[in-house]
Amino acid sequence: MSESPPLTPNPNSPPAPEEVVNAAANRSAKTRQLLGMKGAALGETSIWKLRLQLMKPITWIPLIWGVVCGAASSGEYTWTLENVLKAATCMLLAGPLMAGYTQTVNEYYDREIDAVNEPYRPIPSGAISVPQVITQILVLLISGIAVAFALDVWAGHHVLSITMLALLGTVVAYIYSAPPLKLKQNGWLSSYALGASYIALPWCTGHALFGELNWKIVVITVVYSLAGLGIAIVNDFKSVEGDRQFGLKSIPVMFGVTTAAWISAAMIDVFQAAIAVYLISIHENLYAAILLLLVIPQITFQDMYFLRDPLNNDVKYQASAQPFLVLGMLVVGLALGHAGI
Repeated sequence: MSESPPLTPNPNSPPAPEEVVNAAANRSAKTRQLLGMKGAALGETSIWKLRLQLMKPITWIPLIWGVVCGAASSGEYTWTLENVLKAATCMLLAGPLMAGYTQTVNEYYDREIDAVNEPYRPIPSGAISVPQVITQILVLLISGIAVAFALDVWAGHHVLSITMLALLGTVVAYIYSAPPLKLKQNGWLSSYALGASYIALPWCTGHALFGELNWKIVVITVVYSLAGLGIAIVNDFKSVEGDRQFGLKSIPVMFGVTTAAWISAAMIDVFQAAIAVYLISIHENLYAAILLLLVIPQITFQDMYFLRDPLNNDVKYQASAQPFLVLGMLVVGLALGHAGI
């Protein structure tokens, strides 16, 4: 009786279900790694992908959106080719350059904490050297200031308002992460600095590019940044253990996870409602109503995800609720532009 030949895999046969799942998980981990999100994977070797990972592209989106809101609040944006190019250049400044600089500086000064919280990050994993990171910081800083100055010249500004905003942003970014001030050591200061950097600075920059920046816009965006403070607190939940170990007094470390979640939710909702009241006071009632309607799903997702389990649901909550926050920002920008503030 002849022996049957050994079974060999058929190269044309479909992959097993577990192989499909593993491949999908691997792609997801690599994508998260490239975007700078939590839950990434080790193993990236491309220097340019590592540099991009340091800049956390996922964080550029709110700043780019802030520029859009500022252009809307100016009331003077028109859809011409020149204005589109101006807006695109301003988005480059706010996102890849300024946010990229901020995130790279933060990665540099947080490399010991990241070794505990996120060891897959480029610096603690040893994938990129410290001198290479310092070079990236300097290139982004110089490029950002140069683009800001170019935008001031392009807009015909006698006062270099965009350049001054960019310089302010670089200073805030540096003292946020670097000793001796290191605002990250104080939960309230660090969260507000982050909120203002994501809302007030890009918003004022977009407004200054197309209109005249005034104290009312500055005050409104600074107040709106208190809602951004609540979002910044959400970002602290992923690093509670490392922050506690290194003595950083984030809001979750100071008040505990549950209380910090409630503080975050209250800041987001209350200050958006306060902005809605202001819109009513300047007779922009329709925009105020739309803004309040957008707060309702935020509260719903807070109850569904965040307040019940902030440690495990922080990313899910941000993905589901933040779109309503950023839409609310645009509503406010359009209202201010309509009112001629």
